[in-house]
Amino acid sequence: MPKPILLAIDDDVSVLEAVVQDLRRHYGQHYRIIRAVSGDAALETCRQLKEREETVALFLSDQRMPGMSGVEFLQQAMALYPDAKRVLLTAYADTEAAIRAINAAKIHYYLNKPWDPPEVKLYPVLDDLLESWKQGYRPAYEGIQVVGMRWSAADYQVRDFLARHRVEYKWLSPEQTPEALELLKKRGIDDTKMPVVLFGDGSVLLQPTEQEMAAKLGLPMQARQEFYDVVVIGAGPAGLAAGVYGASEGLRTLIVEGESVGGQAGSSSKIENYLGFPQGLSGEELAKRAYIQAQRLGAEFLTQRVTSIRTENKYHIVQMADGQEVICHVCLIATGVSYCMLDIPGADRFSGAGMYYGAALSEARGCADEEIYVVGGANSAGQAAMHFSRYASKVRMLVRGESLTKSMSKYLIDQIEATPNIVVETGTEVVSVSGDSHLECLTLKTPRGEETRHANSLFVFIGAAPKTDWLPDSIVCDNKGFILAGPDLKVRAAQAWTLDRDPHLLETSVPGIFVAGDVRFNSVKRCASAVGEGSIAIQFVHQYLATL
Repeated sequence: MPKPILLAIDDDVSVLEAVVQDLRRHYGQHYRIIRAVSGDAALETCRQLKEREETVALFLSDQRMPGMSGVEFLQQAMALYPDAKRVLLTAYADTEAAIRAINAAKIHYYLNKPWDPPEVKLYPVLDDLLESWKQGYRPAYEGIQVVGMRWSAADYQVRDFLARHRVEYKWLSPEQTPEALELLKKRGIDDTKMPVVLFGDGSVLLQPTEQEMAAKLGLPMQARQEFYDVVVIGAGPAGLAAGVYGASEGLRTLIVEGESVGGQAGSSSKIENYLGFPQGLSGEELAKRAYIQAQRLGAEFLTQRVTSIRTENKYHIVQMADGQEVICHVCLIATGVSYCMLDIPGADRFSGAGMYYGAALSEARGCADEEIYVVGGANSAGQAAMHFSRYASKVRMLVRGESLTKSMSKYLIDQIEATPNIVVETGTEVVSVSGDSHLECLTLKTPRGEETRHANSLFVFIGAAPKTDWLPDSIVCDNKGFILAGPDLKVRAAQAWTLDRDPHLLETSVPGIFVAGDVRFNSVKRCASAVGEGSIAIQFVHQYLATL
């Protein structure tokens, strides 16, 4: 971002040079110092700066100049930059005129010439004025901007992608920010091309795919090597922990993630029962720390979706959605689970247009002062309700069971009970959703009978299913899709294990392919447990590698 400008004006070149040098010596690090030799030249400079949308913080103008006095210049400059501080340089003989100008031209201060030493007679005055100016200064936003309609599923997908990858952005919705359309018009962009993503470098993406967004943001999409000791599929807590321990112990480690680092846990607004963080921390912060830690220790990350694994001569070949393949000695599956979908009339139609699966934290600010609904009674639903309660006027939790005690941690139940704008409705479930272009109504089955409620936002947390439909048949799962490993494999599918030795604790039916975290059969669905499994998996990886 360009520095704010201090503009010095004086027709005496030697005096002007002295002013500029003094300003640069004290303010050059944070401001750009420019000059003009007359009032007319200074006004033309101001017009050019205004066209380029640059900011002027302070004018420092001499009073006695031919053609246009300092007071006259400051009066005209005020129309272009009304918030800039205005300082007049005067000779002792002009002091009375300068005092009158404080009211007439709204001059903030006048300084007598000479101003030596500047440390005493110049800088203290300007420091105070600039500090005052900074109080009201709001620099122009130069980051990523997303222009799109709130109820558009495509717009939600773009914002959700940015949020999942922890990319800061500013959302401009024409319904809430009318100037959004003017911004597109100024850039010559048809508003039928929304969502539009505007980047700070001036480039634009129209209705972008996730692949286009990833490429533009510089997310790694090509593996640097063809062969790795360990390929970790999934960058949730289990996968991140495996990456940290694998890389720290000298294994060439690749972590492949097609959606977002942190997985389902990464969308948790606050995790309060994770060891070592008495004040709690967000899933985003936990994921960010683990990502940085794994990278620092040497793990490589790849933004891709894995479509298949096959095994040839004890080597495992992992194929990505774009066709590229990497080979490894060991593969660790840590893909976690995804939220189950509501199987009710209208659910498919409004997904991303008022109806969201998971926390959808990118929607929180859009729900300001609205009444929203959260479906579910486990920890993820409770954490989401607490987060949305900071923005929404009311959060209604719809819980099918009789209470929260069987499925939610007590600390969350206590917080929900203490939050006045959260209402828990037990014995209640959604039976259908309806609306025009977006979600507008819920039909609920309640203890009192069937009810219809107005609703614009519904967030669903009704259990989770494993992401394993892409796995080969040789990797044995239970009837729900959770991967069998270790002792569970021997008990439930002993015939699938063909080696003389027993499988390692986290080893699947294919030797050298391991599993950790929520995707494993009979796992404990807690963040700390997933981290523990990802960590100990590397111990079994070493044991397996020793047999090759």
